[in-house]
Amino acid sequence: MRAVIRSWPLSVPLFALVVLALTWGVFLPVILVIIVAAALAGAVSTAVHHAEVVAHRIGEPFGSLVLAVAVTVIEVALIVTLMVSGGPATASLARDTVFAAVMITCNGIVGIALLIGATRHRVMVFNAEGAGAALATVVTLATLSLVLPTFTTSKPGPEFSTGQLVFAAAASLALYILFVFTQTKEHRDFFLPVGVSAEEDHAPPPTAKAAWISLGMLLLSLVAVVGLAKVESPAIEAGVAAAGFPQSFVGVVIALLVLLPETFAAVRAARRDRMQTSLNLSFGSAMASIGLTIPAIAVATIWLDGPLVLGLGPTQMVLLALTFVVAILTVVPGRATRLQGGVHLALLAAFLFLAINP
Repeated sequence: MRAVIRSWPLSVPLFALVVLALTWGVFLPVILVIIVAAALAGAVSTAVHHAEVVAHRIGEPFGSLVLAVAVTVIEVALIVTLMVSGGPATASLARDTVFAAVMITCNGIVGIALLIGATRHRVMVFNAEGAGAALATVVTLATLSLVLPTFTTSKPGPEFSTGQLVFAAAASLALYILFVFTQTKEHRDFFLPVGVSAEEDHAPPPTAKAAWISLGMLLLSLVAVVGLAKVESPAIEAGVAAAGFPQSFVGVVIALLVLLPETFAAVRAARRDRMQTSLNLSFGSAMASIGLTIPAIAVATIWLDGPLVLGLGPTQMVLLALTFVVAILTVVPGRATRLQGGVHLALLAAFLFLAINP
């Protein structure tokens, strides 16, 4: 029994990949929908486990980058694939996915981490310099890529012209690379956890072999998470339609599934009083989602047919602006309580409610 328990981080991702291979492109009866959901939950759990092993080996803030970048790269590949196969009907898919990712990370992950962490530790302390720099980058990326297209006049509708899209893509990628360089080289101390206990400081890191194995299993787990979420999407679409929700809400549900690894990792870090790690995961995921998605979509437009709608509508822009104002007030003091967590979760609830009732 102990051997089975110790081997679950290796066996669960392989099981999830087998389920993915057997169910890809197949109509799922109810029993298979349940099995796929169980495999998806297992893949999420193992992704968090292996990400923490890698993070412990390489240390912060590099560890937070592993999960954020890995999930985002796979998410970008999924978006591009759906846009290629979906044609003009998916013109706003990139915008909807990126916007959902920003709202989920900046409100959902931050809110849950603060609420759970502050319940246990009363006040969550973090580096305002690092959190503020990350948030400033997210605000700039989101404004350049999601807000400006609504107001430009070179093309009708909330679209960029070719030159504007190239500029936004180049600026997004450059800002993301600059932030990563700042986080990992020049000002690494700004992004390190505050108040780490002596036991955690002296806990022996895993061996290089174990870290490499975990890195490989992390990537396999993430592939399984995104793939199984895609397999589950017809069942999700049927459920959304049966509930009378707009079809666009399907993208929100899939985004929630894809971001589960970061959510669990951030919550576990907050429970250990490492709120800085939670913020690194949250803002880093939002930043990577924009900084990698927009350049990838810009390249994909070479062979994509139809318009590329990036600009947000009025309701979405109000929610985005309110999210950034609240986030600034949360990170500037360098200390936060359950109240700030509750405010962020209220904004997430508003986003989800308006996605259902636009």
